[in-house]
Amino acid sequence: MSYTREQIEAAVTNKGYVYFKSPKGYDVNIVGIRNSATKGRVTNAFDDKMTISYINQEGEWMYHEFGCTTDPGSHWVENIMQESGVAILKPGQYRGSHKVGLHQGKYEALRQQKPLQVYRDNNEDNHYDLIEENIEKGIFGINIHRATSKAQGTSTRVDKWSAGCQVIASNADFKLFMEICNIAKGRWGNSFTYTLIESKDII
Repeated sequence: MSYTREQIEAAVTNKGYVYFKSPKGYDVNIVGIRNSATKGRVTNAFDDKMTISYINQEGEWMYHEFGCTTDPGSHWVENIMQESGVAILKPGQYRGSHKVGLHQGKYEALRQQKPLQVYRDNNEDNHYDLIEENIEKGIFGINIHRATSKAQGTSTRVDKWSAGCQVIASNADFKLFMEICNIAKGRWGNSFTYTLIESKDII
């Protein structure tokens, strides 16, 4: 399912979050949309959306939507790296949470720079347990990055691509995403707000 920029703005503002609208241009809104229809099942698919919207230098609204995952892949759900469990980012607005930097020291992406809240799930049952008592807050390396490194490639299975990161499936989509972020960085500085909502929040 695809959405409109207006739907994203309405969902974000209805949550009481900030939706950036500076006429100076490239005051970007980076909004992830978790697929509510999966009801917490581990699908191991790129069945969520990453969106970026902003006013360009001509004063026009721009909106891009990319296939992504906001959940960890089945590999890390079934093979947890730490006792407390795999990380699933809690929906919310995280002001100034990310910056342009290297993902795993390899390529430019948006790196976590401020604490985020994650659910921890350690029972390896292929269902995300989003329980309030299991929330942790901290720096966990929850980056926004790409899956495949193939220039025109698009990954179809999450597998090892995410252990909690927000991952864009298409290499070309991610390239466009980072081009926009780098323009925004040049105008506003190296700090980006990330907002994660659920598809059920969108009317």
